[in-house]
Amino acid sequence: MNIHNYRDKVLGCWLGKNIGGTLGAPFECKRGVFPVEFYTQDTHGEPLPNDDLDLQLVWLNAVEKYSRSVNSTILGEYWLMYVVPNWGEYGAGKNNLTAGLLPPLSGYVNNVYRDSCGAFILSEIWACLAPGHPEIAVQYAYEDATVNHSHEGVYAEVFCAALQSAAFAEKDTRKLIEIGLSYIPADCGVARAIHVALEAYEGGQSWQDARKRILQAVPSTFGLLGTPREQVAPDEPEGAMGYDAPSNIGIILIGWLYGEGDFGRSISIAASCGEDADCTAGTLGALLGIVHGAAALPARWLEPIGRSIKTLCVNRGDQGLRVPNTVDEMTERVLALTPRFLGSEWVDTMRAAEGYMIRMHEGEALRCHPRRINAFVERSFMEQLACQPFGVRHDFILFNTLLDYQGDPFIQPGVPRKLRLTVENQFFKQQWLTVRWHLPAGWKVTPGPAISLPLEQYHCNLGTCSVEFTLEAGELNEPRYDLVLQISSLGHPSQGLIPVTLLNVPREK
Repeated sequence: MNIHNYRDKVLGCWLGKNIGGTLGAPFECKRGVFPVEFYTQDTHGEPLPNDDLDLQLVWLNAVEKYSRSVNSTILGEYWLMYVVPNWGEYGAGKNNLTAGLLPPLSGYVNNVYRDSCGAFILSEIWACLAPGHPEIAVQYAYEDATVNHSHEGVYAEVFCAALQSAAFAEKDTRKLIEIGLSYIPADCGVARAIHVALEAYEGGQSWQDARKRILQAVPSTFGLLGTPREQVAPDEPEGAMGYDAPSNIGIILIGWLYGEGDFGRSISIAASCGEDADCTAGTLGALLGIVHGAAALPARWLEPIGRSIKTLCVNRGDQGLRVPNTVDEMTERVLALTPRFLGSEWVDTMRAAEGYMIRMHEGEALRCHPRRINAFVERSFMEQLACQPFGVRHDFILFNTLLDYQGDPFIQPGVPRKLRLTVENQFFKQQWLTVRWHLPAGWKVTPGPAISLPLEQYHCNLGTCSVEFTLEAGELNEPRYDLVLQISSLGHPSQGLIPVTLLNVPREK
């Protein structure tokens, strides 16, 4: 990809995000059809502050330090350090992280907002760091989303990251939608909303009718937060609290399809549908900014808000967080990361005429997986997606592990609690493993507190081993128990330590 084209699309992404977010903000949390054609507030030459963009500044800092090794655990720590609000899924995820629950548990446990919109609004950074490689972008979108979402909230970000990444190389709307759908379950709510939008558009229905069909097919509550129920059409049902990502992804599709390539019309239709309007118009604006590039964005939309970044949710007073002040600065920081993130290089060819070119080495896309389950057998992304919300992964030098909690991380006295450990070899060499539990006094575990496990290699075998443990606690005197599962390999100095957090939650009667 020509560096000039790439820079133009990344810049278009952030400009489009600011434009759409500013346009939609006055209609956030409102249900109805609104006559949006342009900004409805005085902008004073600046965009409105928007968590959709400023939270990605935190992820930018994490990637600058950890590059493609960034994962959900790292992102969770950055979230705790730098993200200020405690509303909705933000607060639920932070609450779980502070209780010692790692992702994906942190996105699921006691989180009624896990299917909401706070994940898909952060997809752009992964698309911009993996241009034209949706198979890479979705891996990081998954790591991101599971910090404080699960299920539909995760599927929504995965879908957006896939089509935004693909948009660096493909402009056809239907092809991009198909690419996005290929990374999420066919029967999930997000996919259902997308198909409803497509059916309405292809069936010649108005975008207003398409909006109503979306709200009927995947009922949500977001628009009812700021609109009294008596002002809402009776055929627009109220969904389960927090189940908002499917309907809002459907609204993004409505704006995209009915806008038919026109930037202003597309984001205006999305904002006119209300609900999480700053998120829908902002995400769509970013997508169209990638497709068309910054140079093609209408000056009419750019001039009233300028090129600054206004933050709402991040702790700018912390010296550890470097916040770009303009979309231009953010674009250059992303471009500086891309070669390292992709495991590629900038190649100085025809520099005077075309600038730098980026070259992806053969096979690098597979090696960019941030948390591979092993080095020798590639799992499909759908298999990885199925591990949430109870499968917690840890990577070590000799082996990788997946600890399946098989349910909420709760413990009650005298009630057996099952967990399943899977270990996968990272070398073409057999290993004898010692698996040892470090438990509170009075706890029991079967098949035993210390066992040996043979770990085969991949040359003539699957290279994995699994064991199911049953924990049983006696009297519980603490609200939370932090256990440690220690795994060592005979003849090797390194080992793996897995934290296992269980919460003392009374049994429901």
